[in-house]
Amino acid sequence: MTHRKLPDTGRAEAEVLDELRGFARADPDYKSGRIWSLVYHLDDAHDDFAAAAYRQYSSANGLNPAAFQSLKRMESQIVSMVAGLLHGGPDTCGVVTAGGTESCLLAVKTYRDMARKTRRVTRPNMVIPETAHVAWFKAAEYFGVRARLLPVNGELATDISKLGRRMDGNTVMVLGSAPEYPHGTIDPIAEMGAIAQQKAIPLHVDACVGGFILPFMEMNGIDLPDWDFRVPGVSSMSADLHKYGYAAKGASTILYRDLDTLKHQMFVYQDWPGGVFASPALLGTRPGGAYAAAWAVMQKLGVAGYRDLAARTARAVEALKAGIEEIDGLRLLGHPQGPLLAYGSSDPAVSIYAVADQLEQNGWSVNRVQNPDGIHAMVTAKHAEVTDAYLADLASAVTTVRANPDLARTGHAAAYGMMAHVPLRGMVKARVLDTFAEMYRAGGGSLDLDEAGHKAPLLERWMAKYVAWRARRS
Repeated sequence: MTHRKLPDTGRAEAEVLDELRGFARADPDYKSGRIWSLVYHLDDAHDDFAAAAYRQYSSANGLNPAAFQSLKRMESQIVSMVAGLLHGGPDTCGVVTAGGTESCLLAVKTYRDMARKTRRVTRPNMVIPETAHVAWFKAAEYFGVRARLLPVNGELATDISKLGRRMDGNTVMVLGSAPEYPHGTIDPIAEMGAIAQQKAIPLHVDACVGGFILPFMEMNGIDLPDWDFRVPGVSSMSADLHKYGYAAKGASTILYRDLDTLKHQMFVYQDWPGGVFASPALLGTRPGGAYAAAWAVMQKLGVAGYRDLAARTARAVEALKAGIEEIDGLRLLGHPQGPLLAYGSSDPAVSIYAVADQLEQNGWSVNRVQNPDGIHAMVTAKHAEVTDAYLADLASAVTTVRANPDLARTGHAAAYGMMAHVPLRGMVKARVLDTFAEMYRAGGGSLDLDEAGHKAPLLERWMAKYVAWRARRS
């Protein structure tokens, strides 16, 4: 671990920037399309454009809309453009947030407070699919709203047959995803909306992933179920700008059908010695650069630009689906309908986590899912350039793993495999927390790196301890 104090005197700008570039030596190679999450990169020219827009307002603060009226103008136009894409009505309203998690947190806070005020609910719960993004579980913990889970069926799609029975007088909201993150399936929003409307419970659609690609896929002729404000029971939606909107991080939106609902999201404190304070979202300071970059990128790309990006993404998705299904020993998980997909093993001799290890050795950044075990991909237009190379490496990885069964018991495969199947889930949570916290010691800041600059296997070290503990107990 390298500790560093604040320098006694300032350093040369060129030296500082050069060191910053050096920090990235172990980062994923996202510019070559070899990462399947986290980054939505088109090219350096697009990044430069977004950065230039960001820079113009990098010191501006959206905290007070009466001060920086330029930012309020941008925010209003962004919300209007997003509302149009999501088929909002004349009363649709909302705010720009710092990211999808803030948007999710705000929905839970809003509906908790609305139920508290209008129905005197004191023990709130919300009904969400078990495939809901983890941000909703964070929101449940943060705001004291119990999450009641809807299971998946044999096709890994949300089973809403129990939705009505999961709701009661303390239910403050229902959630659907478009699409859900683990498998890329769009939840049955129309059916959920009908049930929620019958029970007079708000339905929020988490379109943080899909909000800026599903509309353009539909414009391109791809048939999708109704998933947005076209469904009468949908009362609010979230859609990220920094995902398939290709804006700079962090920028998302949350939209409501009407202002009366939005008011429950807002915070006002009238007795502060510093003056009457009002805030529309979680953050106080709201970075103006993110507003400017999002507005600028939306203006630059327009409908035609986004349709082109959606078409390129869809071609990459379909190529991946077809290629995966042609590889003996693999199967798609669920029925992905948007830009996300996951696949697992159909052959007991092929450990999917060992396949992931082989892909990583070939320079791919891989995400793993569990229940069932699989590999995840969040596909962008950039991936159309590398689909053939990825599928070739994937086929080779499956062949290698099938021929070498011991690979399932070594490296990340052993660690992730055991993490996914350890029956003592509380122990897994506690150990992951310990490991994760270690990364945030002052001066640490990142995973330890070995001499080659690769991430040291922190979780693998804990898993080795767990294996030893199980051996002693047996």
